[in-house]
Amino acid sequence: MPDMYATQALPHLVPLAEELDKNKVTPGVLGFIVFAALAVGVWALMKSMNRHMGKVDFEEAPEAPGTPQASGASGSAKRK
Repeated sequence: MPDMYATQALPHLVPLAEELDKNKVTPGVLGFIVFAALAVGVWALMKSMNRHMGKVDFEEAPEAPGTPQASGASGSAKRK
């Protein structure tokens, strides 16, 4: 059985390409499916983010007078 290469298959696809309107370009069904999948993914991420942000309970501890401001690495934030 002879091996078939892509260059041998191209002449059979040329008549199909001539049927297309060269002035009209559309994304087609595949483009719509990819766009819809991206939209559903973004919606799911936003829903998850809102759920996680709703669980955040942050209370800032009042600063004691006379102490220097914390640089963030000193651990002045209160953790549960």
